Amino acid sequence: MCKNCKKPYYISTAIAYTSGKPHIGNTYEIVLADAIARYKREQGYDVYFQTGTDEHGQKIELKAQDAGVTPKEFVDNVAGEIKNIWDLMNTSYDKFIRTTDEYHEKQVQKIFKKLYEKGDIYKGHYEGLYCTPCESFWTPSQVVDGKCPDCGRPVQPAKEEAYFFRMSKYAQKLIDHINSHPEFIQPVSRKNEMMNNFLLPGLQDLCVSRTSFKWGIPVDFDPKHVTYVWLDALTNYITGIGYDCDGNHDEKFNKFWPADLHLIGKDIIRFHTIYWPIFLMALDLPLPKQVFGHPWLLQGDGKMSKSKGNVLYADTLVDFFGVDAVRYFVLHEMPFENDGVISWELMVERMNSDLANILGNLVNRTVSMTNKYFGGVVENKNVCEDVDDDLKAAVLEAVKKADEKMEKLRVADAITEIFNIFRRSNKYIDETTPWTLAKDEEKKDRLATVLYNLTEAITIGASLLSSFMPETSEKILAQLNTEKRTLEAMDQFGLYPNGNKVTEKPEILFARMDVKEVLEKVETMKAEEAKAAGEEENAQEESVVDVEKKPEITYDDFAKLQFQIGQIVKCEEVPKSKKLLCSQVKIGSETRQIVSGIKAWYKPDQMVGKKVMVVTNLKPAKLAGMLSEGMILCAEDDEGNLALMTPEKDIKPGSEVC
Repeated sequence: MCKNCKKPYYISTAIAYTSGKPHIGNTYEIVLADAIARYKREQGYDVYFQTGTDEHGQKIELKAQDAGVTPKEFVDNVAGEIKNIWDLMNTSYDKFIRTTDEYHEKQVQKIFKKLYEKGDIYKGHYEGLYCTPCESFWTPSQVVDGKCPDCGRPVQPAKEEAYFFRMSKYAQKLIDHINSHPEFIQPVSRKNEMMNNFLLPGLQDLCVSRTSFKWGIPVDFDPKHVTYVWLDALTNYITGIGYDCDGNHDEKFNKFWPADLHLIGKDIIRFHTIYWPIFLMALDLPLPKQVFGHPWLLQGDGKMSKSKGNVLYADTLVDFFGVDAVRYFVLHEMPFENDGVISWELMVERMNSDLANILGNLVNRTVSMTNKYFGGVVENKNVCEDVDDDLKAAVLEAVKKADEKMEKLRVADAITEIFNIFRRSNKYIDETTPWTLAKDEEKKDRLATVLYNLTEAITIGASLLSSFMPETSEKILAQLNTEKRTLEAMDQFGLYPNGNKVTEKPEILFARMDVKEVLEKVETMKAEEAKAAGEEENAQEESVVDVEKKPEITYDDFAKLQFQIGQIVKCEEVPKSKKLLCSQVKIGSETRQIVSGIKAWYKPDQMVGKKVMVVTNLKPAKLAGMLSEGMILCAEDDEGNLALMTPEKDIKPGSEVC
């Protein structure tokens, strides 16, 4: 493909959420995308590879509060950490977009306004069960035992004014597109899930703004609203390449849109194959050509999570095994459709069997024998036997198969084909026994031919490997003193320069590891982390809450308030209220009715029998149509959690608090 007529290819990952450091399961996606992007470049495409960070939302706002910093300071820190890990893993992205980038934020505001003026967005009220970590609303039928069906954390009732997107307006158009473009959602199982579980039963309108927090992109014509996560985050795929809502697009947008591939985790495929295409339809933009929902990389005991204590981080694994070994593992061990598993034991096994033995030992033996028998000079004497033809056919067939696998995004299978080159080369050594040939001066030309064939096979395999293990590929080719073979030239065997000289001192590519020693180091590391976590937890236990100070009052002012101990004898939910409980409180010889906004923290049966502190001379008032004759006192922390103020010792109802 000529340089000036390269076909464009746009690949993106999902943008990482800046709530914390990404684990190896998150890192897998960027490495997978990098392997595909690098391979597409080898195929002659003009590749644009975009990744980045998703930086708005209530969860970020709360985490920043906990950390005692502004949300922007918080996301700056985490985005930097994410970018450092992406760089550590040697990923060749062209653009790292952040949703706090000024250009992105301005375009999101324009998009929101355009869709509102078009009638696709309207104002209403949202009421449902809200999961803060996932930033998702759920209906009662969707939650599982009062918990979010996605993350398993508790949900809270929520109601607020919001803007909604009319999803149903475009649902049939999307169904038709999916049916007429079977390649749009891959693997096929993901397509079936989206169609059967969401599209065919009917789409509900989507909440696209929030008022209960401030850390987001403001709706410029209604500033108390901020743009909800998905309308903000998903649009990065077009704003990152210069989309302009007014039509003044950057040349990159005109060149690279529609995207060739959105690479995302299977857990967020709904947002990328339903919400995102519908947003694009509303903007009159073409849809991406393909969305691939990759499986998860799991620990042996399930999905990685900090609560389970089973999280593995890329930088930790790199410290143990090196960058390319980690890249090899996550790419090779992940099936096309089903979840993959990672463990320390399996990492060591792959290190020893695949990398140290099959690959590293092959290169080392070949270079060493070339130096020993021919002073490092590689020369094809064309003294051939049938076994040579078999090697050549196997190598060229592996190239062809690897290319076919990559066209179908079967990256793990492509790597297997490349390693078949190295396996076949090792077998070729056993078949030809160079050490035996070296004993017979008449077999010297045959020995030279054998070593030439091995060097050529390794050159092809190492060149193919560059998309997946770039540093290792460079090291191998450097030891062979040759340049990377182009993919276009891998349809023939025998292009290694005749008479070329390999390095005099071959480098050990991968050292074998003792699994027992590795596991001992892991246990030591975990013990140190647990100790550090314990110290941090103790520090957190000693943390305090500072509140805004109110104006000073005199003792006479304070003396006007009367506090007494009351005992709750009966408690019921207030009909049609999401927040209120109605309690009958015995205070001395009388019983009063007090309405309190504590339903999210206490159930009626938990309230009965409790002794609480009550303001008893507060003027009665009506709440939700019910008379309230006083106030039950609670403490509130910096996260909005409430706790009843109760006496330390058993004390009679009616006792005065002084």
